[in-house]
Amino acid sequence: MSLKTRLMLMILGLPLLLLALLVVAVLVLEDRQRHAELRNQLTRGAELVAPALGEALSTQDDRALSRLTDGLLALPHVQALSLQDGQGAPLLARGRVRDLPAPTDPDTSRLLERDRRWLLQIPLTEGAPTPAWLVLDIDTTPLLLTRYRHLASAGLALMLAGLLLFLAAYATTRRLSQPLEDAGRALDRLTLGVVPERLAIPPAPELAGLARRVNDLADHLETAREEMQAQIEQATDELQESMETIEVQNIELDLAHRRALEANRVKSEFLANMSHEIRTPLNGIVGFCRLLGRSRLEPRQREWLDHVQRACDNLLMLVNDVLDFSKLEAGRVELETLPLDMVGLVDEVLGLQAPLAQQKGLQLLGLVYDDVPADLKGDPLRIRQVLTNLVHNALKFSDEGEVIVRVMLEQAEASRVVLRVSVSDTGLGLTDEARRRLFQAFHQADISHPREFGGTGLGLAICRQLVEQMGGEIDVESEPGEGSTFSFTLALSASTQSERPPELSLDGEVIVIEEPHPPTRRALQHLMTRWGARVTTRAIAGSLPAASLVVAGLGSEDLDEAHLAGWQRRLDRLGCPALLLINASPPDLPALPLPHGGEVLGKPVSRSALADAVDRHLAGTPRALPAPAQHRPSAPPVRLLVVDDTESNRRLLDELLAGPGLTVTQAASGEEALALAHDRDFDMVLMDIRMAGMDGVETTRALRRLGGAWQRVPVIAVTAHVQGEQHRVLRESGLDDVLIKPLQPQRLAQLLEEHLGIVLPARDAESGPSTRGDTPGEEDAELAVVDLELGTRLAGGREPLARELLEKLADSLAHSERAIRDAVARDDEVAMLDALHALNGACRYCGTPRLGLLAETLETRLRSRGVSAVVPLLPDLYAAMGELRAWQATQPSSTTKAIARASSSESDR
Repeated sequence: MSLKTRLMLMILGLPLLLLALLVVAVLVLEDRQRHAELRNQLTRGAELVAPALGEALSTQDDRALSRLTDGLLALPHVQALSLQDGQGAPLLARGRVRDLPAPTDPDTSRLLERDRRWLLQIPLTEGAPTPAWLVLDIDTTPLLLTRYRHLASAGLALMLAGLLLFLAAYATTRRLSQPLEDAGRALDRLTLGVVPERLAIPPAPELAGLARRVNDLADHLETAREEMQAQIEQATDELQESMETIEVQNIELDLAHRRALEANRVKSEFLANMSHEIRTPLNGIVGFCRLLGRSRLEPRQREWLDHVQRACDNLLMLVNDVLDFSKLEAGRVELETLPLDMVGLVDEVLGLQAPLAQQKGLQLLGLVYDDVPADLKGDPLRIRQVLTNLVHNALKFSDEGEVIVRVMLEQAEASRVVLRVSVSDTGLGLTDEARRRLFQAFHQADISHPREFGGTGLGLAICRQLVEQMGGEIDVESEPGEGSTFSFTLALSASTQSERPPELSLDGEVIVIEEPHPPTRRALQHLMTRWGARVTTRAIAGSLPAASLVVAGLGSEDLDEAHLAGWQRRLDRLGCPALLLINASPPDLPALPLPHGGEVLGKPVSRSALADAVDRHLAGTPRALPAPAQHRPSAPPVRLLVVDDTESNRRLLDELLAGPGLTVTQAASGEEALALAHDRDFDMVLMDIRMAGMDGVETTRALRRLGGAWQRVPVIAVTAHVQGEQHRVLRESGLDDVLIKPLQPQRLAQLLEEHLGIVLPARDAESGPSTRGDTPGEEDAELAVVDLELGTRLAGGREPLARELLEKLADSLAHSERAIRDAVARDDEVAMLDALHALNGACRYCGTPRLGLLAETLETRLRSRGVSAVVPLLPDLYAAMGELRAWQATQPSSTTKAIARASSSESDR
């Protein structure tokens, strides 16, 4: 609001408001006074006449009655009167009197006010046995008209007062605002660099000071402009002289640059030739040292030889780096195009680096995604060189944790694919400054690294040049103390875009996996599932007669004598072959007898070695892949993509969507979904919202950016916790609808019908006994630990599926509890929200009322009130988890149930 407007309101509005309030108060008081005077006048007059009127009425004196009634009609505003007996019957009427209820007290006068009509009742004969009443009908319309006349007069007076106040306010504001407006226009011209005319000095002292200051500012600006013009002319002359000097220096620099390029080329050629010449005799020295090591030597001589061998290896590595760098600088590196297999290449690199990982106790894992084609063409030697360098660096700078290599499909075209290869570690990490100079030659992250870890600083520079020469890019993401992730892209030729075929067909064999390292455990689960096995992660128990094979990983803490003895007792009770995966070199592998068959393998295990071991120890069942079915032309199936980072959630959606004409593809992360979207089209996507890495919203936006059909593909948000405002946010982010967990099959069928026009076939719930609670006959005094009837409904009427989902939830509780406790210890609200959201989503599919309610309550509190509101309820959550695990311990395993059902089927036959 401008100053002028505020002044007008203060001068005009405030007085006018006070006058209006005063006028209203006076009018109200006068109106009330007139009503009170009229009420008193009528009551007094009637009461004075009432005794005489009663006497005339009792004596039947008509003349006196006429005289008295005429006097009453002469009272102000009296329109009619009536004399009535005690039952309300009229004895005498002058004019028409409205009906009046019979009085309750015969000795009391009363005045009834009905809008503008008043009725006055006066008793005529006080104390008489036969009562009589005088009723006066009074019209107060003249009082209302008088009120309106006074209001009109007051309004006219207020209008005149407002006009006078407006004139006074306008004159006052004009005198104040005009100098301010002049000063404002002068300042605007000064802002544009134009000197304005001098302002006239107003009579008001304050405004006069402002005008003088604006005039002084204009004078100063004019002086500064003249000085600046003189400086610009001087600077222009000096710049002209500098430009002439710089032109001469540029010519000299160009000549020097050409000489430097030629010298660098000659240097690179010299280094390449010299490195080759140095490596030739050095290889001879290394070879003869190895031959000498096979002969008989004294202990001291063998120690000297080991020192020579290590020195030669370091020198050979240095010479190789210098040779490769020199060849790259000289442009003498030529790339080959040969068939390559990324799975075998990654396994080979990890196998060569395994001794260093085993020595430091690091978990080394390679993950090649299923959509990476098997038939690729590129330069395997150079890819192996880059990957070996990155893995070696990751192992060298990591003292604990893990090093994981991931190969995923980033882009696919007709005969060309782009792969993204990443190497992540849990080592020292890098600062921003170290990342900026990391890929420069002869630079390492810290000046102390060459002394502590060795190396020349050429490895990453060579990797960068090799990757760029192969048409890719290399980058690093890192935080100090949080590890690093090096990633690079590869553009390779592909003869086919089909996914890699599975190495085995296990035909539903039950395989138990117990692996303490979560990424390795997930990789084994995915691989065995892809091979057709039924996988359970239940820990090795006393007896597993239904399991075909047990794959168990032993940590470093399991290699002492006490733990090995415990493992030996457990292996004796297995009843099936066992593959033990140990992070140790072959000479250090423990000699554990395997009474039921199996073998001990050192980590990392290549995929081919694992497939061969599984094939050897699954008792004689043929493992050949089934021949592809004869293709018959039919209508194209509806392709659905289910994206969820929880296996049980994906399994339930797969079961609910199973049917003719529907093809369901699963993705465990947003990145995997995006890779699948590059390769194929889908008709609908069911997208989990909160996932590790790329969440559902980011993945949806990335899918929409692909363009084409992905702009129209319906994407349905599947989430366990969504509030009213989040519905709108999800729709604005590109999602078309929301499916709330726990999933309702009717809602899922409705979405398919709305967006795709297909109708799922009706399914009957599987028959079978349903159990509420964890013990029979459990009372409903509190929520049950397990409600299988509820779980069966959530699983679309399939009790076996409900039991399987419940078992998966119970198996994951230990990991969930650790994640929650770690988040509380670190006061990490985001990690706690991720853990609680995952637990809440898993409970939405299972019949666990108590745990589900606690998980949902905690997630809601965390979102709305923060960590402080969650901590008091965590003991109840841990207790509910313990109750569910205790319930699971009392149940037979799923494999035992499968054997029992199979045996029952055989006996029925």
